[in-house]
Amino acid sequence: MSDKTRMARQFIQALPHAVALGMEVEDIERGTAVVSMAYDERFIGDPVTKVIHGGAVSALMDTTCGAAVMSHPTNPAGTATMDLRIEYLRAARPGQRIRTTATCYHVTRSVAFVRATATDDDADNPVATATGTFTVEGKR
Repeated sequence: MSDKTRMARQFIQALPHAVALGMEVEDIERGTAVVSMAYDERFIGDPVTKVIHGGAVSALMDTTCGAAVMSHPTNPAGTATMDLRIEYLRAARPGQRIRTTATCYHVTRSVAFVRATATDDDADNPVATATGTFTVEGKR
């Protein structure tokens, strides 16, 4: 495990909201991160349909994107979200784990660019997609 991967994992495990939402790091390596969150009734946004609240999905996507940036080979340090646009495509199916895969596809001196997709058990039918920009700290 690289130092960047270790740092990104520790970052997620230290975030109170990530711990509260039960986020689990599945994979982080060289600018790509996969983080998931189990279905939990505490996060239901609609008691009738039992659908997870969009805010929980948003937090999962933002955290996964940040981890992807932190693990990118050219990013020397931490990061912070500058802008994150999330397009909710459908509700996640109640009872299913939500998994986000994020890829940091370009890094400049001060900005990293990321794309992400969140899915439930139907990996071919995304729950949401995201694009974002994140800070790049330190010297490159």
